[in-house]
Amino acid sequence: MFLFLGLCFVGIAIGGICAFVIFWPLSLVHLRDRHPAVREALGDSPFLGPSALHWLLTGRYREVADRQFTGLATPARVSAVVTLFALGMSALMLLWAIAFR
Repeated sequence: MFLFLGLCFVGIAIGGICAFVIFWPLSLVHLRDRHPAVREALGDSPFLGPSALHWLLTGRYREVADRQFTGLATPARVSAVVTLFALGMSALMLLWAIAFR
């Protein structure tokens, strides 16, 4: 049962990764086109850069006064959080499956 739940969480993580790969690049392109100063503050490689991901996950993207941008960044943040949660739960299910053999 634990392995089945772990596999379900892996599926949720895959869905979260897919959504992140769709929305985060769209958000970065929007920043590049309309807010170059904010985009430059995120560094050279913001797609998986630690500072850019921290900026996204902590919600500091809301400081940009652009509803279109926050409309793209919010699903990216939600999908990143879902992915991290699902991977964590999947690892926990694997550990429980090993512990309760």
